[in-house]
Amino acid sequence: MDMNDVRERGLVLLGCGKMGSALLAGWLKGGLPAGSVWVRDPNPSDWLRGTGVHLDGLPERPAVVLIAVKPQMMADALPALAAFGGGGTLFLSVAAGTTLATYAAMLGATTPVIRAMPNTPAAIGRGITAICGNDRATDAQMALAEALLSAVGQVVRLEGEHQMDAVTAVSGSGPAYVFHLIETLAAAGAAEGLPPALALRLAKATVAGAGALAEAADEDPGQLRINVTSPGGTTAAALAVLMNAETGFPALMAAAVKAAADRGRELGK
Repeated sequence: MDMNDVRERGLVLLGCGKMGSALLAGWLKGGLPAGSVWVRDPNPSDWLRGTGVHLDGLPERPAVVLIAVKPQMMADALPALAAFGGGGTLFLSVAAGTTLATYAAMLGATTPVIRAMPNTPAAIGRGITAICGNDRATDAQMALAEALLSAVGQVVRLEGEHQMDAVTAVSGSGPAYVFHLIETLAAAGAAEGLPPALALRLAKATVAGAGALAEAADEDPGQLRINVTSPGGTTAAALAVLMNAETGFPALMAAAVKAAADRGRELGK
């Protein structure tokens, strides 16, 4: 199964909110014909209506059903597509928290299912998505999932579903941690006398630039940190506070990520 199958047999997108729209825009930009896509969404946006995709009916035997509805909407939305379960159609889910076992119960044990955890930078093509499949998902289907999800950024494969809660806590929820870092860095700059708008501009550009440098550089982030830290200088003074083992980032980030992962495990039950 590959992208040619998707073009010929069709893809059903269940839900076209922010993540569904980002994926669809990426596929269309990448050359997938609008006529190969069927979207099921109760409130199609003006943008969606203008794409040329099918907003009514369903293909006879789609290659892929991509589930992009919120987990609480799953019980209402998914039964209409359950007839595609059984093996001929790959179900690919970007719905947080819904387990492979839940899909097996709803779609049948012989249905190939792949879970994916993307994140919000997908909206600008800078996301990172982690995937894992059930025992019915073939290597070719995993590769197809990677191809579809790479439309919005990087894709990584997990050893298994047991790693999904940790991924959710690091990259799924992680953008919010970075947004809060920007907020607090800007507020601290304003407290030191900068105009708030300038402090925010400095904070945004600094975090975005440092992240881009971390991805582009050969050195690891620890070495990059050392590179900008002169002994006894201003950066060292700040890092003495931030790197405090009990009150700084190490303990705070570990506790935050653990809280997110624990909550993910609760929601998955």
